[in-house]
Amino acid sequence: MKKPGAKRRTKTPEPSLLAEILRRTRTPDFTNYLRSLLVELCRIDTTPDPEVSRMRVAEDRCFQILERELRLIDLPGLEVERRPVNPKISQHPYFSLLHFTKTPHRPRGLSPQATYAGRHNLVCHIPGENRKTQGKAIALNAHIDVVAPYFPPRVIGGTVFGRGACDDKGPVVSIVAALKVLGEAMTDAGARPNKNILAMFVVEEETGGNGSLSLAIDRKLRTEYDSVLVGECTALKIHPANRGAVWYRIELRPPDGISAFEMFAFVNEALEQEGQAIRAESRHPLFPQRPVQTCHGIIGPFGEHPSRICGEVRFAITFSRRLNSATQHLVEDCLRAGLAQYTVAYGDKTQVIDPATGKPLVNQHYCISKKGNRLQVTVYGATGHMGAIRERDGAITKMAHLVRSLVLSKSRLKSVSGGQVQITLACSPTPRPLILEGGQGFVPTHEMEEIMNRLRRAAETGAENYLRRVGSKAPGQAAVRVAYEKLHNVAFDGNPDSFSMRNALETARICDLPEQEPVLGWTVSCDARLFAKEYPGMEVLTFGPGRLADAHSDQEQVEIEDLRKAAEFLAAFLLRQTGSTDCAKSAKQHD
Repeated sequence: MKKPGAKRRTKTPEPSLLAEILRRTRTPDFTNYLRSLLVELCRIDTTPDPEVSRMRVAEDRCFQILERELRLIDLPGLEVERRPVNPKISQHPYFSLLHFTKTPHRPRGLSPQATYAGRHNLVCHIPGENRKTQGKAIALNAHIDVVAPYFPPRVIGGTVFGRGACDDKGPVVSIVAALKVLGEAMTDAGARPNKNILAMFVVEEETGGNGSLSLAIDRKLRTEYDSVLVGECTALKIHPANRGAVWYRIELRPPDGISAFEMFAFVNEALEQEGQAIRAESRHPLFPQRPVQTCHGIIGPFGEHPSRICGEVRFAITFSRRLNSATQHLVEDCLRAGLAQYTVAYGDKTQVIDPATGKPLVNQHYCISKKGNRLQVTVYGATGHMGAIRERDGAITKMAHLVRSLVLSKSRLKSVSGGQVQITLACSPTPRPLILEGGQGFVPTHEMEEIMNRLRRAAETGAENYLRRVGSKAPGQAAVRVAYEKLHNVAFDGNPDSFSMRNALETARICDLPEQEPVLGWTVSCDARLFAKEYPGMEVLTFGPGRLADAHSDQEQVEIEDLRKAAEFLAAFLLRQTGSTDCAKSAKQHD
């Protein structure tokens, strides 16, 4: 008896299937599909929220959209399921603490059980026809959560702007569209995948990766795949390795009467110097560009995310006597000197044109406003992902240079003004303790524990440098508390000559993607490392549309043409990775 649903058709050679995929992905209808699906997903705010019920609702809305699209794919045996996030991940060494659930009324946050009650990842299973044969069954992975602050989507020409457009709802859309076009081409040809295809759409990548961790440790699910491609904004480049990252949280608690804010400027300096030393030590063949970034994302109430470059901060200089012109001129000279040191080290981004806007990346470095005997300095930077910090502009580090210059000349400021001088963060109330948050990148030359220890010692050294300057004998260790409660991602280096990597490079050539040589590791950390570390030797790649420089920025965007290219690549890659089986031949074998 014929197998239900089997179609008796002549066998279509795989090259014809590939040609059909390329034809279908190069039509206006396909482009319109990508645009509308991405805008629909980006309309949903999936930023972290201490009220987890709001996250649950937003995730459900996204999953409903994805389920609707996935269930339209005409491939035999396709199943879509919501797989609960397993609270037992809290026992795993790569579990990220649930910092985002903390509130002033709930300072310890929620338990894993409360956080993940009723929350899921979405998994799409496409069984291969020849599952018992050894081969490269593959999983695709992308995340639906985004960083704050949220802003809604808009389409300008061939570009979609909006939070998540490239990180990471663009890659989500490219995966769904790839499965759609692969299903259409195979159905028309009477074919089906020879090996399993698994698509994972996960939560909580931006807060540390707990969504993917739940799937990575799922041993039953593991039987369905033996390689993984993680969708991220890699500018259509394919990477077999990722750098690592760890987020710090530093509390500054100097002795009474000593400024925590002035101390911050010296702690920042020590952290930057330690980051430069780590970078100098980071010779690795897959990371010749040494993507070892030091990012300071939050200080007190300024900033939104440890790995989002802070774009604006304010501090105040208050004098006990009436402000005279000589004092103001000295302040301006100190600020200019501090800025000069900053631009020598990090470049002058007022002279760099932002390709997203056609305007200078930063219009001005700072501005000064005067009110009575108080000067307020607003410092400007360019937001973005910490992985793009050399191309962007960090307002917190820039402010640290300005403040150090003022502190070094503080005795002169007192003399010229004829009174006392206070340099403080411009916010009310004054934060006690002053909290700093940020991240440090590293490559496989360093273990994460070493990075943590070195950052801790650097923060203590910076604090002690300031304390000695103001005449305190207190140890830096007593004035600084360093914790790593948030993201802590190890680095990994995969095989650049693996089956999956060679197949991906050949697929990229067929799809006319940018030159992929030399093969490099990705300059950012993502969920790929969870699979690479949980299953040593597993072939794990990272690929997707969108530029890292746009991720997490105020101009987050993706070109629709890049979405199209990514979807085309993924569909062709899946075909080459899993092969195809003639449905008519398969039905005969089951008669």
